[in-house]
Amino acid sequence: MDILLLHRKGLSQRKIARKLGISRNTVKKYVENGGQIGVERKELKRKSLLDPFTDNIDSWLDEDMEYRATWIYDRLCNMGFAGSYETVKRKVHQIKGEQQRIAYMRFETEPGFQAQVDFGEFQVENADGTIRKLYLFSMILGYSRKSYGELIEHCDLPTFLDCHIHAFEYFGGVPDEILYDRMKNVFIGKIAGKNKFNDTLMGFALHYGFKPEVAPAYAAWVKGKVERPYHFIREGFWRGYGFICLETANKDLLRWLGQKDGRVHGTTHEVVSLRFERERPHLNVLPPKAFDTSYRVYRKVYKDCTVRFEGNSYVVPHTLVGRSIILRVKNSRMRVFDDNCLIVTYEIPEGKGSLVQDKRFYEALRKDREMNKRKYNYGRRSKGRAKCTISPLKPPYDMDVEIRPAYIYDHIVGEMRI
Repeated sequence: MDILLLHRKGLSQRKIARKLGISRNTVKKYVENGGQIGVERKELKRKSLLDPFTDNIDSWLDEDMEYRATWIYDRLCNMGFAGSYETVKRKVHQIKGEQQRIAYMRFETEPGFQAQVDFGEFQVENADGTIRKLYLFSMILGYSRKSYGELIEHCDLPTFLDCHIHAFEYFGGVPDEILYDRMKNVFIGKIAGKNKFNDTLMGFALHYGFKPEVAPAYAAWVKGKVERPYHFIREGFWRGYGFICLETANKDLLRWLGQKDGRVHGTTHEVVSLRFERERPHLNVLPPKAFDTSYRVYRKVYKDCTVRFEGNSYVVPHTLVGRSIILRVKNSRMRVFDDNCLIVTYEIPEGKGSLVQDKRFYEALRKDREMNKRKYNYGRRSKGRAKCTISPLKPPYDMDVEIRPAYIYDHIVGEMRI
């Protein structure tokens, strides 16, 4: 532009080159072709030694994107390629770059429609230097971005469902749908082309009135709303936090999340708490009774009126012998059910080999005359059993017996001999 401006002022090409400190040929080129300024030159495509092998590289990378340039170079050399490794490396990098450019469609959900759930791992350093693992359960509402978090020690199913209940109570309602990844507490697999969920989770979902959904495999972006807050919590709350106990940490976490609800969210550009107030009326009402999240274990009652669980025996009523009953186990406590009827509650002892009993059950067995009659087989005859015999103290028939002296029998025997 400077060249053209000076040329319009009447300066010669020599003076323009001297004034700008450039070559006269450069000045001449732009004066004679001023309309080509800013136009990129067309690159001439040069032939490459790799051109005959491009289809081979494409097919290998379509099969597996993990193939490295060194692996491809070795095989091309066996096929007659005479070029350098750097040529192959640049080509592989170009193809991979094109194939890995993926575009995602952003989606927003209606108020109260969807929540997303995930787990994250956190660490606590104990006083003795050992590391203790904790897990963060997080649920975030898709519309308002209001989130609930809870630190737990175990990722078992009862704890997982308890965290759901606490989140529902924190939000004051239940969303229509909850999106999970393929965690074992949720997703079993595909059966007949449909997602199969854990039976206990399905019962939980029916109780609270939401639909579970699972994200596609290796598609973390589908659950982006709940994936990103983990970094937010880890860096904003957890880093540098003075951990005392689990209860205190959860209280501090909820207090911190409540304070952060006053911020303007970077995606929605609205205050989280204000957006949640619009979403709250769209959440489904909580059921009047919480779901029983304890383990459900089926056991058969043995003849000694006991059931076995984790190396211990527990006494139940003798009327349940031979039947299958339900054990509901949670927090070192066992409740024994016959269908929906609660029979007894036991505290699970530490260790193994214990007999845990309620004395009422064996007392009831001793008093059950009908059971004792069946057990001891009164009046029953059958093959392989001892039979009733005639008592030697009582004759089988009523008759008068005449007592005679012994010589009479000797005389009778003598006559029989003659």
